[in-house]
Amino acid sequence: MLLVAATTASAKQNPSTVPVSVSEIRLPETTPDFSTDQVKIRMLPLRDKQTPSIYAFPMSHTARHEDWKRLWTNTAVLSGAFVGTLLVLECLPEGATDWNCAELNRTPLFQRWYDHVIRHGPVWDHDLPIINFVLHPYAGAAYFMAARSCGFNFWGSLLYSTLISSFEWEFGIEAFMEYPSYNDLLLTPIVGSIIGEGFYMTKHYLANNGYSLLGSPVLGNIAAFLVDPVNEVVGLFAGNPARRWARQHRIELRSTPARIVTSDGGIGYGLTMSLRF
Repeated sequence: MLLVAATTASAKQNPSTVPVSVSEIRLPETTPDFSTDQVKIRMLPLRDKQTPSIYAFPMSHTARHEDWKRLWTNTAVLSGAFVGTLLVLECLPEGATDWNCAELNRTPLFQRWYDHVIRHGPVWDHDLPIINFVLHPYAGAAYFMAARSCGFNFWGSLLYSTLISSFEWEFGIEAFMEYPSYNDLLLTPIVGSIIGEGFYMTKHYLANNGYSLLGSPVLGNIAAFLVDPVNEVVGLFAGNPARRWARQHRIELRSTPARIVTSDGGIGYGLTMSLRF
């Protein structure tokens, strides 16, 4: 698409002459000596049946463009992953989980949950530092991004991360096997959400640069999966609004200097601009 924006600076015969149509404009062999400008513009998709990606809007900690349907899909996927993780952990050797398998096998499933949550309550655990201070905050950031990429703001995503990590996992699935952990109740949603906001800014950059990082689509896609694993995996099956935005709505506006010749021989200077979809 070629757009021409020009303002006649002078004319040889009639200074008031208005430039003719675009089809009659002739570009000169040489152009005036001023620098070429390059600007990137962003166009928001219309609100149709598909909720626009939050990455189609400027970065904001408070703006909201919620996609509740997608959020429920993410929640269902996380719930299934929790159950699957619990089954895997239960099959691991006792030394890998610090669970007393013999005692667990003697206690009915729901009696375990009652003992761990109602009768005893949370404890300070002594997991390895990499688990407490790396893996749990990263998990909290992933839960945070599961909501953030669905259009929720920082506070809504923090609340979602807290609900998922604390109530669905600590007091929910994991409580069938062990006591809830004070460490995880604090570190996973709070530190995870702080890290998650950094992930949101990274994903915003990636979505607005065609999922490229340092000019490489491979690095860009790897980074996208690392900072937003839930939405990127779900997107393989249910569509990805961020990728749709990156593919359909990233537009570049380029401008170059040009000399415009009018029908009566007048000359003016302006810019030729092109939009690339």
